Amino acid sequence: MTRPDDLIVLRPQGLYCPAGDFYLDPWRPVHRAVITHAHADHARPGHGHYLASAPGEGVLRARLGGISLQTLPYGERISHHGVELSLHPAGHVLGSAQVRLSHGGRTWVASGDYKVAPDRTCTPFEPVRCEVFITESTFGLPIYRWRPDEELFADIHRWWAANAADGRVSVLMGYSFGKAQRLLSGLDGGSAPILVHSAVAALNEAYRAAGVALPETLPLARWTTAAKAREAGLAGALLLCPPNAATPQLLRRLGETSIAFASGWMQLRGARRRAGHDRGFVVSDHADWPGLQAAIAATGAERVIVTHGSVDVLVRYLQEQGLQAEAFETQYGNEAADASTPAEDGAAA
Repeated sequence: MTRPDDLIVLRPQGLYCPAGDFYLDPWRPVHRAVITHAHADHARPGHGHYLASAPGEGVLRARLGGISLQTLPYGERISHHGVELSLHPAGHVLGSAQVRLSHGGRTWVASGDYKVAPDRTCTPFEPVRCEVFITESTFGLPIYRWRPDEELFADIHRWWAANAADGRVSVLMGYSFGKAQRLLSGLDGGSAPILVHSAVAALNEAYRAAGVALPETLPLARWTTAAKAREAGLAGALLLCPPNAATPQLLRRLGETSIAFASGWMQLRGARRRAGHDRGFVVSDHADWPGLQAAIAATGAERVIVTHGSVDVLVRYLQEQGLQAEAFETQYGNEAADASTPAEDGAAA
């Protein structure tokens, strides 16, 4: 329940800091917005002024264009209307940040989306001490427990190698921002090429410009017909593309294919079966159940507010652990928005 002295409250536009007169990841246009990261459900067009982490500038501009953007290095503190504000690594995607606010002797932290597992493509999650922690709960069920990256990528390479031996193109689907780059960072193409959809390629450039090492890739648009793909010797290639880009027209261009989807939702057998893919790889840019518990405990917060995901489950669990836990009803968590990508030019067979 909202209290009169709360540093962050819920308004129709989004999460609002009354003392500082600014919003955090608002879903309606506002005059001043602090953005945790560049995913479409958190970074929307139309705000008057944006504040985000310095490492996230490239991807934010790539997605939103010519916005009025102020950037802040991780850990640097500024004051706005007496509210001390700083941004701290969230480990979710490149530039993702937790927002720390301090005013009147109180400290709150809003996590945005976060991941505590290691990731070569972004700065690791940093626990930040606070009295009140606002957390996501995308995968806030005990069933969600991620495997180490070494096991995951070994699995992907075995699938790719088997497809190559059978003369198939491996089509690996993952969201164009964050997921695609994390997958790329663990792939070793060797003699087989890695192709990327144009939506992935644009964000790869922003990652490379930020100093993130990614393997060499080739643009999908170069091969406009299945015949040209075969002539180029792409039978053993791997194509990385957004989920909605793997259209029947595209797949016909590539000839024989095997299709896999990389997502945390692949933890559920039912999700894999309903999707109808050949393989499902459990890969997530969010914290799993143990990760959520570890992150919350590390803050030392006595009060926790859950914004999206398995909200009721996490709130009830935290209450059972003796914490003051409640929820904000937000408009975050629409990963489909980041799967919606224009079709590749020349996709028709």
